[in-house]
Order: sequence, then structure tokens, then C-alpha cells
Amino acid sequence: MSKASAFLKRLIPDIAPTSRHERIRSTAGAFVGILVTGLVSTMAVGSGDASLPLLIAPMGASAVLLFAAPTSPLAQPWSVLGGNAIAAFIGVSCALAIGDPVIAAAVAVSIAIATMMMMGCLHPPSGAVALTAVLGGPAVHEAGYWFILTPVGINSALILLVAFAFNNATGRRYPHLVPAAPANPHQTADPLPTQRLGVVPEDLQAVLAQYDEVVDISSDVLDELLHQAQIRAYHRRSGEITCREVMSRDVAVVAPHTSLREAWRLLLEHRIKALPVVTEADGLVGIVTQTDFMHNSALGQNGQLRFGFGDKVRLVLGGRPKTPRTVADIMTRRVQSALPETMIAKLVPPMADMGLHHMPVVDERNRVVGIVTQSDLIAALFQGRSEQAAEPAEDEGPKANVA
Repeated sequence: MSKASAFLKRLIPDIAPTSRHERIRSTAGAFVGILVTGLVSTMAVGSGDASLPLLIAPMGASAVLLFAAPTSPLAQPWSVLGGNAIAAFIGVSCALAIGDPVIAAAVAVSIAIATMMMMGCLHPPSGAVALTAVLGGPAVHEAGYWFILTPVGINSALILLVAFAFNNATGRRYPHLVPAAPANPHQTADPLPTQRLGVVPEDLQAVLAQYDEVVDISSDVLDELLHQAQIRAYHRRSGEITCREVMSRDVAVVAPHTSLREAWRLLLEHRIKALPVVTEADGLVGIVTQTDFMHNSALGQNGQLRFGFGDKVRLVLGGRPKTPRTVADIMTRRVQSALPETMIAKLVPPMADMGLHHMPVVDERNRVVGIVTQSDLIAALFQGRSEQAAEPAEDEGPKANVA
């Protein structure tokens, strides 16, 4: 490849690859967004003044962000509504105050950018809105500050409504809300285990502040991408080990109708802390653990079923005790599971952060075929690191003994 070709190739932006489905989805969204915005604006405002545009050109740029990059901070509702309204106000004001249209356009766009950045509503198409307010012609100038409401305000609100409906209907969450920080399941102030090592949010914020440029991606999405990249890297370091290779296959299970006495006996007999709950029809339907027993106080220290305080009160009043009798009464029904081909690195976040000690492994019919415990996971990861450390480096040659 010649130097000229290499240079020209470097001019092409390195945009993240997208699937054919995503490209079709974005294209269809832009079509629907512009069509609905134009039609509804025409019906709502009418065509009394044909010279005043009912659909302004910047909406095309907004459609690119709203449907092709809906998670972008530049495409969020406040960015669209606030940015367009501020830019329209500044553009109209500059057009009225400055006689030279070129100077007015330059001042309007620059002040609009500064104001949007200060107000946290930066929206690139809003620069075109400010420009349109200055250079839009006599009809726009005659509309004055009414231009902020129509067509700018109506267009912005309509395309936002379409973006909300279309993106959520096609599997893209909009607006993109910053998720709440995950709570520690142990109710302590410590960060989650996976957040104590590697890149933490504070590191990310510090680097972004040092970068000191507008980044067209929210910090939480960037953090999630980094987290997923770390998981993929860990896959390589763990040697692509799957659950099938480390899981226990002879798994003790119980049914929902199994008595608590029998379930407790199995836990003690096998010296385990959890039992998958299965049925013939549905396969895995839950899990019962020692924690479930303690939480429901179904057993006394001697292994005998006992009544709680509430049950004793009901007995005194002549009612029937509601002490749990079967596994179905105390089991955890929402249970996470894995497939035999699942990489063990994917089990690290739920086991570390959510406090899960056991991960049932099911087949394609939801039948339990094994279980992975924290001990299995630690042993597998340790073995993978040991084997990796034992392998000699490829570029290492024979070494001479040095006295």
C-alpha cells in the first residue's frame, strides 16, 4: 500500500461496526420520524403562511442522532428540546440586533454552542437551528420569536415522541437514563467486588476530565463497554474454560412438594448449601439454600421444625399455624442459571457482586445437568492462571547458567 493510499485510509473515521439489522432499524426510524413530524406539523399548524417552513432542515440531523445513536448524550430529550429552543432564541435575537447576516450567523452559532455547553444540552443540529433563524429568509425574520415555538418547538417535540415510541418498540432504550449504582447485597458501604479492581468510575471520570473534549458517549455506556472488554480479555486468560468442564454433574435436587425436613436432611448429608428445585414439566423452577431456611426460621437448632412467634399467636387465638412445610414455601423462585457452554468468566460478576454461591447449569430444555459453586470457580480460575504462568514465553531461548 502506497503512502498516499495509507494516508487516505486514515481519513476514514473508525466508526464502531453495526449489524445489518441495526442499519435497517436506524434507517426506518429516520424515515418514520421525519414523515410523522412533517405530517403532524402540517396538520397542527396548517399552511396559512406557505413561506414559513413547517419542517426545518436541522430535524434531519436530529433524526441521525435520535435513531442511529439513541444512547448518545447529544440525543437525549433535554439536549434536543433545550438545545433547539436556546439556539432558536439566540438566532432570532442576533438576527434582530446585528445588521450584517454573516456576522449575525457567526455570533449566533458561537453563543449557542457556549450556552448549550453551559446548560448541559449540547445538540449539534441546534447550531443549524441558530443559523436558520438568521439566514432563513423574510418569512423566518417576520415570525420573530414565534419561530421558537413553531416550527422549532413543535418539530422537536414531535420527533422526540416518535423516537421514544420507535426506539423502545425496536429494542433500543430511550431516553438513555443513567442507571442507579448497584447496591451491595450485604448492605455495607464497600464497593462491589468487581468494582474494586481494574477500571473504576472514578478512574474513568478522571481520564475524561484530562481528555477535555466532548465525547459522544455517556460515561455509563463507556464503563459498560470497558467492563465487557475486560470480561472478553478474561476469557482468553482463563483458557476459554466452560461450565461443562468444571461443574458438578451428580447434583442433588428436590421438588417443590419435597418436605423441608427432607430437604434439610439432604443438605446435611451431602454437606452442601443449596439444592436446585425441579419439576418434570418445567425443569429448574427455583433453588433452596441454607439462607432460605434461616430467613424463614423453619428449623430449630436440633433440626426439628418449629413455630415462629406469629404462628404461636395464631395458635393462641385458635387459628392454624402458617409455618412453611414444603420447599415451595421458602425457595427462591427467580434463580440465575448458565448453559454448559457458558464461559466461566461470565459467572464472575453475578457470583462476586450479587453474592451468589451456586449457579445451576441447565440444558436447552431447562433441565439441570450440573451446578457450579464458588469453590469450583475459584479452583478453575486458579488452575488456568497456574497453567498460563507455567508456559514458557515464545521468544525465550535457552538460558546459560550464571555462577
